[in-house]
Amino acid sequence: MPPQRPLPDDAVAIPDERPTDGAERALGDFTATPAVLRLALVAVAIGAATAVVALGLLDLIGLISNLAYAGRWSTALTAPDPHVLGPLSVLVPVAGGLLVGLMARVGSERIRGHGIPEAMETILLRGSRMEPRLAVLKPLSSAISIGSGGPFGAEGPIIVTGGAVGSIVGQLLHLTAAERRTLLVAGAAGGMTAVFGTPVAAVLLAVELLLFEWRPRSLVPAALAAASAAAVRGALANHGLIHPAPLFPVHAVAALPATALPGALAIGLACGALAWTMTRCVYAAEDAFARLPLHWCWWPALGGVVVGLGGLLDPRVLGAGYGTIRAELAGQLALGALALLLVCKLVVWAVALGSNTSGGILAPLLMLGAALGGLLGALLPGADTGTWALLGMAAAMAGVMRSPLTSVVFALELTHQVNVLPALLLACAVAQLVSVLALKRSILTEKIARRGYHVNREYEVDPLQALFVRDVMEVDPVTLDLELTAAELHAQLPEGSSARRQRLYPLLDGDDRLGGVVAWSDVLAARADDDATAALARLARVPVVAYPDETLRAVADRMLDSGHGVLPVVAREDRRRLAGLVTQFDLLAAHQRVLVEERHRERPLSPRRLAGIGALLPARGGS
Repeated sequence: MPPQRPLPDDAVAIPDERPTDGAERALGDFTATPAVLRLALVAVAIGAATAVVALGLLDLIGLISNLAYAGRWSTALTAPDPHVLGPLSVLVPVAGGLLVGLMARVGSERIRGHGIPEAMETILLRGSRMEPRLAVLKPLSSAISIGSGGPFGAEGPIIVTGGAVGSIVGQLLHLTAAERRTLLVAGAAGGMTAVFGTPVAAVLLAVELLLFEWRPRSLVPAALAAASAAAVRGALANHGLIHPAPLFPVHAVAALPATALPGALAIGLACGALAWTMTRCVYAAEDAFARLPLHWCWWPALGGVVVGLGGLLDPRVLGAGYGTIRAELAGQLALGALALLLVCKLVVWAVALGSNTSGGILAPLLMLGAALGGLLGALLPGADTGTWALLGMAAAMAGVMRSPLTSVVFALELTHQVNVLPALLLACAVAQLVSVLALKRSILTEKIARRGYHVNREYEVDPLQALFVRDVMEVDPVTLDLELTAAELHAQLPEGSSARRQRLYPLLDGDDRLGGVVAWSDVLAARADDDATAALARLARVPVVAYPDETLRAVADRMLDSGHGVLPVVAREDRRRLAGLVTQFDLLAAHQRVLVEERHRERPLSPRRLAGIGALLPARGGS
């Protein structure tokens, strides 16, 4: 081991920051830096680009649907009509499934499914790197699937396609994985905004499902991308090229009476049960396909058989079904039609999605929720059938996707009916509650779990950000003299000594000033190398230090960067004055506080104490 001398005053490795007076006051609420401005500018361009791509996908769906079912060249997004072809219409979704299976086998297996789990997996496990070919294959396969009658919406594929555009741009730039994630999510928000005209709900969906954080560095670019996409959509709507917002216009709803709130509660309970049913049905169908002695590329064609037969029974189950949702919200469907639609759409959609073809889940769950709400509305007082259908539509989304805030705002932006807000909030919250109590995982995260990963959907404040080093550090650690030898130290700290549990020892000079640190492993190595008679000063390491007024998050990051699990704590005003030691185990003290708040039950106010406080108050009318 090379000889080492005691460290000079300026040799202590410290964080790259200057001492400040009142360092706690220098900490900000957020950690955003000016780098977010560059991301914001790029996100605006991505939002506009994904809007064009999204609207192009809708045109492609309309074109394929018109060619397949009516033999006409038109991009109008009309509902497929199987009566034109009669029984032969069953072959249309079968042919579409064959093409999708072939594209997945030859092109990319990642085009299978409804898109959002794939986007979540890309963010969590792939460093937000999407393959460029997904930007072409996913919208094309989805257009074929939906245009040939698949009972899906375009939102899932658009999220993947918009995310692919954002990811490709991010990969062309010199960015971190977190910055690429921001651009990926910005593209997804822009695409959803273009399809539905719901920019605020698109941003909330990005936060609740894709960002896995609530920070300005990601929220602001996503918001700007959504606003940019909304501007492009508005310009096209003004020229009559797309359906203007709101996408689902309904008659004005007056403020709901208080008698409607129990009905909203019932809708929430029913839609929570519907979320359970939909999730179970989809994965039961997927498990059934997996047991077939066929390659997965044939599954979409088999699912197409069920789709075609369901379309003969009720044509409304085919395609995206935006027109059907409008009819449900307008109260134009009879109870029998709603019941048939609910059962037939659920079966056809579950089988088709279980076959792992390409398509989204949002439009189908809106349709199913609206049908269930309309059916229950016949028994509930306080509102008409269309209003109950609206509540059911939003509550189904909250239960299936477990995104209640997104669901409430989404319903408001789709219909512009602000007067139903209290009932919407109640129904969506209850639906989510039933869903999370009945199912461990949602329809989105179940697919990720089946691939061997776990996603936690609960967001909370990091306890490491709330505590400082001084709150948890060891203030009286074992310190050593620089002149002490390794042999003397080993003799002073025999086996079983409590001081031996300390794995890093600060070295102090004659003035009790920090001159370095020595690890117990270095002491053992010195003895093995016959260097035990040398002073510890020769073994001294340059310490990476922490300050008492730093947050535990900053120290945890520094431990990871440096590879050290123990840091000496020094005063800011004198970097050679030792204040204590902080270890990786001390960081767990922050989580211990969380556990206490979560598990410790107490009654700070007892009825007797409350009565005593009341007795001390002056009597009314007294002096």
